[in-house]
Amino acid sequence: MPEPVNDPVQDQPNPQLTQPELLESIPPALGQPEPGAKAARAPAATFIFFTVMLDMLAMGMIAPVLPRLIESFLHGDAAAAAKSIGLFGTVFAAMQFVFSPIVGSLSDRYGRRPIVLLSNFGLGMDYVLMAWAPALSWLFLGRIISGLTASSIPTAMAYMADVTPHEKRAAAFGMLSAAFGAGFVLGPALGGVLGDISPRLPFVAAAGLSLLNGMYGLFVLPESLRKDHSAPFSWKRANPVGSLAMLAKSRSLLLLAGVLLLGYLAQQSLMNVYALYAEYRFHWSARTIGLSLGVVGIFQILYGAFLVKWASPKFGERRCIVFGLIFGAAGYASFAFTSTGLMLWLGIPFLNLMSLTWPNAQSLMSRNTSKSEQGQLQGAINGLRGASGIVGPQIFTWIFALAIGARALFHATGAPFYTAAAMLLAAIPLGLLATRKSPPAPA
Repeated sequence: MPEPVNDPVQDQPNPQLTQPELLESIPPALGQPEPGAKAARAPAATFIFFTVMLDMLAMGMIAPVLPRLIESFLHGDAAAAAKSIGLFGTVFAAMQFVFSPIVGSLSDRYGRRPIVLLSNFGLGMDYVLMAWAPALSWLFLGRIISGLTASSIPTAMAYMADVTPHEKRAAAFGMLSAAFGAGFVLGPALGGVLGDISPRLPFVAAAGLSLLNGMYGLFVLPESLRKDHSAPFSWKRANPVGSLAMLAKSRSLLLLAGVLLLGYLAQQSLMNVYALYAEYRFHWSARTIGLSLGVVGIFQILYGAFLVKWASPKFGERRCIVFGLIFGAAGYASFAFTSTGLMLWLGIPFLNLMSLTWPNAQSLMSRNTSKSEQGQLQGAINGLRGASGIVGPQIFTWIFALAIGARALFHATGAPFYTAAAMLLAAIPLGLLATRKSPPAPA
């Protein structure tokens, strides 16, 4: 029987924890003997951390060289390459939107371990295919497959929800946010260095990292889903529409999903307009833009690894969600309002305080979902991220074009970031309504 869902939710005081305490909180895997099980907990949690980081690292490594490789297939036609790059990005996001709920539901049925390991090996073989690709169509096929295999990230999130007590999940999700940041910082830098040797070398390196991580997981990753918590697979629940309907089954889940969706959409301004904006307004070089984005990743690491585990028990999940939205909106507004590049740099630490919102919102949503639906929940959340990746680039590039074009309706180059700030401010009442009442203490 699924566990009852508590609705709505509010912040609960969480005891402060260190990373070793978080790792020690993981229960022994089903079927593993209790003696010696404690020794296996840290490697399993570390593997999940590195799985997420390596997924992001691999994606970041190919980012600097993928446009050049696409252009080489099109004989240097930059306009055609730009169209292809846009298509590649849209298809990748669409694959995430479609397959994240399916992969999450499969993990609820068959367990987290096989899904995570298959994804590691699948992603590794996919990068081998992309490194070898003799034509643009093969590269496009590889990008489709990478969108599918990268859908394992919700399963990694569900794994951490399985093995982490309710009161420590915000810290666990914060560590995974730090893994995202580490991949975001190291990936493009490493890909750029390798890409100077050969545009295909970053694909080979990404393949090697994914395959090695999969081999490591074969030995250290126990199953986290107990058999009595597994759920039958259903296409009705696993399709994208059905998975999003799951978020509407309780008021708090729906409102928190709205918070995440608005936040993910706001992030698309950073991913799709930031480089254009910095170059257009401040005449920054590619090097300066890359360094500033590296600083964004560094603050994400610091906040995810250290700030979340301190702030969540001190201020509670509700306040952390609101604080993150307020400071994130201030960061985006500072990007838009500033007249100097220095002020843009100074806005980065405020922008990254959004790192308080994501793990605390996911912690509350996980608490409000039965153990047999954790994979489906994380798949639905990643589906929201995929949906934002489909529509977000068009929204913010269109706004930017309206602001700077010859026939601009308004002359405000920071309009995309004002829009992003408005989205975060609109999310605040949703977060407050979702966390208005307190649920019974979890068993």
